[in-house]
Amino acid sequence: MKAIKHPLTGNDSGMTLLEVLLALVILSMAGLAVMNAASGAINNQRYLQDKTFALWIASNSLVELKLQKKWPSETWREESIDFAGSTWSSRYQSVATGDNNFKALDVEVSDKKDGKALAYLRTYIVKP
Repeated sequence: MKAIKHPLTGNDSGMTLLEVLLALVILSMAGLAVMNAASGAINNQRYLQDKTFALWIASNSLVELKLQKKWPSETWREESIDFAGSTWSSRYQSVATGDNNFKALDVEVSDKKDGKALAYLRTYIVKP
């Protein structure tokens, strides 16, 4: 396709249809890349928020269990916790150690019952 000449200056002006289409393709691909990056950032932010909340819940559960000064059983105990507008599933168990006066205490927190744990913490407690 031949470029149009400006009537006064005689110079070529404007772009050919092919150039316009190529520019649109390049701009649309750049726009898709930006949207994909923004979507990934939003999804990652949600996961990090859930992981942070789960760690807070696990930490709070460990403190509560230590303050009770009870010798926990070696079977999983589950409870449901309402936190930050959501219901979280928390479970804990004690694990025997080489010393009978100490036990390891494991806490797992998930955003759904029987779901993959978002947070896992372990501490050691002394026999009361």
